[in-house]
Amino acid sequence: MRNYDLVFLKHFSQVIAVLVGITIGLILLGHYINGLKPAEVNPAAEAATQARIQPIGAVYAGKTGAAAQAAAAAAAAEAAKGQVAYGGTTDGSVIYGNLCTGCHTSGAGNAPKLEKAAWAARIGQGVETLHKHAIEGYTGPDGGVMPARGGNPSLTDEQVIATVDWMLGQLK
Repeated sequence: MRNYDLVFLKHFSQVIAVLVGITIGLILLGHYINGLKPAEVNPAAEAATQARIQPIGAVYAGKTGAAAQAAAAAAAAEAAKGQVAYGGTTDGSVIYGNLCTGCHTSGAGNAPKLEKAAWAARIGQGVETLHKHAIEGYTGPDGGVMPARGGNPSLTDEQVIATVDWMLGQLK
């Protein structure tokens, strides 16, 4: 190998080394600059996180709590006005099958099953009382709980009454 070949290889190696150094420097500079930029938040991921960490219930205490509870109930009632459950049907069997069957077939919350013996004392109070308890809700002396409108605030009074009447007609 001649002397000028060695000089060429030496200079060529030095140029390659400088270019590799510049490349590594640019990569590190780009990484640093990218780290300064705040990360973009995915709106869907943010909504999912908010839904996951939102409180399940609320605590209402004292006069302020009573006012907040009344405001929350009023807001729920107002929101329910625009919606009518089950397409507005007054077919008691449809509403019972979709909503009431959960408690009235299993007896959850001391809900009476569709048997005359379980309903005898309740029927003795009168059908109007049954309608009122189904619409407004009721907690019985035996610990039985009937949530207002069966727990679905979008049911209308007519739908609740039709469902109660259907249930009374199905007693065996």
